[in-house]
Amino acid sequence: MSRLPFELLLALRYLRPKRTFVSIITLISVLGVTLGVAVLIIVISVMSGFDHDLRDKVLGFNAHMKIFQVDPATLRDTYLLDAPKVLQKVTANSLVRAATPYALGKVLLQSQPPEPAEPEFADPILRGVDPLTETNVSQFTTNLKAGKFDLADRGLLVGVDLAQKLELRIGDRVAVSSPHELRLMIRNHKAGKDEAVLPKDYEIRGIFDSGFYDYNANIVISSLEDFQELYSLSNAVQGLLVMLRNPDDARAAKSQLQKSLGNHYRVTIWSEEHNATMDAVMVEKNVMLYILFFIVIVAAFGITCTLITFVVLKTREIGVLKALGATSRQIAWVFLSQSMGVSIMGILVGFTTGILGVLYRNPFLRFMRKTTGLELFPSSVYEFYELPALIIPGDIAIICGGSLIICLLAAAFPVWNASRLKPVEALRRE
Repeated sequence: MSRLPFELLLALRYLRPKRTFVSIITLISVLGVTLGVAVLIIVISVMSGFDHDLRDKVLGFNAHMKIFQVDPATLRDTYLLDAPKVLQKVTANSLVRAATPYALGKVLLQSQPPEPAEPEFADPILRGVDPLTETNVSQFTTNLKAGKFDLADRGLLVGVDLAQKLELRIGDRVAVSSPHELRLMIRNHKAGKDEAVLPKDYEIRGIFDSGFYDYNANIVISSLEDFQELYSLSNAVQGLLVMLRNPDDARAAKSQLQKSLGNHYRVTIWSEEHNATMDAVMVEKNVMLYILFFIVIVAAFGITCTLITFVVLKTREIGVLKALGATSRQIAWVFLSQSMGVSIMGILVGFTTGILGVLYRNPFLRFMRKTTGLELFPSSVYEFYELPALIIPGDIAIICGGSLIICLLAAAFPVWNASRLKPVEALRRE
């Protein structure tokens, strides 16, 4: 004889598959909950992965803080003239792990293929770095796909997408011109001088893959000395990149550094520059969570319909149980246990399906691209080469727990209706 309560035994009996219309409705209810939970897990995990990977890529290339010099007359950013002195003050702060000078500027880049091939042109952003200290701040130097981190004697690093676009390989030479040189040629022409400023030749020493399409397609790296020569900056730099020991201490570090450096310098932190993009991802994640929960709500209506049908079909049995002494609470537990069984079954299958979907998302995308030729996740649009995902236990608990609560609430009305049936009325209906 089973030790299980009769309410649970009866609920399991009702859930036993039979070739009836009610069994089909029950199966549809389970599939509805499964679909809702699986879609929620996949979408929320992908959105979490976007936020996590975007933060890593952005911070890995741009560091946690930037420091600029301000012109007192115009209150605008100007070139940093005393970089070593400022660098010493910044690295003395206990929250700072490392810092390095840098400079950014647009350039015109021209490939130099062997004749008779025509050269290709691009207008990337040139980033001048200090090879001795850059490795302590950014991560792109450790993500080289080919070549080596060598910027001496006009060496150049390019991203994989830019290299593919211009058909560049290690050892190839490119001509680089800065806007400063182009403006100089225009002035010479207007002054009646036929002096041409020739572009400078650089050698491709390395090809990096930052994992972020925008950087790989639009950034090239040179030494800070070569950048200063190209832009005629002497010893000036654009600013300092600062890496903190903990990114969450950015606001505290900003306050301390701004106080020690004074008003002639401006300190920015990563959340100020990229906060809009990251906030947009988090808002989309929350909105998708609310919207997709409606799938579970629709599936819960299937559970409501299933229980209403069961109550109607089992009205006589309810009357018999009530006549034999079953309480309203026991009758309620019979149908509530049935609803709970359908809900838990759907949630478990949905959880398994969702986790498998997250784990095999990229093989699925590659399969679809191979079989249909469609690029479902183009890197040029989404900036990532593979669909990111991050499974957060807290999100999974909210999805599964919320789905269970919704399904149980959907069963409240038919359960209450079944528990309030009186024996005489139930038998009279038959």
